[in-house]
Amino acid sequence: MANTDVNITGWAGWGVFAAVVLIVGGAIDAFHGLQAIIGPDTAYFLGQIGLFSIDVQGWGWWHLIIGALLILVGIFLLLGATWARVTAIVLVALNAIGQLSLIAVQPWLSLALLAIDVVVIYALTVHGREIDARRS
Repeated sequence: MANTDVNITGWAGWGVFAAVVLIVGGAIDAFHGLQAIIGPDTAYFLGQIGLFSIDVQGWGWWHLIIGALLILVGIFLLLGATWARVTAIVLVALNAIGQLSLIAVQPWLSLALLAIDVVVIYALTVHGREIDARRS
């Protein structure tokens, strides 16, 4: 029986979009993390000040763990778990902050992913009641 005091609009379907984006993004993050763990231990970057050496193992583990969490939360979001919506908002907000830190290195990709993050956060926060009403 559907909840009748909530006006269900097309935004309720964006909950499914958010879940799919989380699963795909999580798989990409996990893949990049696995590449960093398996690949060379050090990456070199040439900056304006000089040459930087960065250990990518920690970066790889971070992305592997976050990727796995995004996949799990996306699956549970598809299944209708309310806690997954809250967790997804936190993880996507962290991803948005991470994209802001990379905007100088890859501006177009960072801006595109930041825009998707904002749409996902909007769909899950503002229209969360519609998503829940659609599932009931």
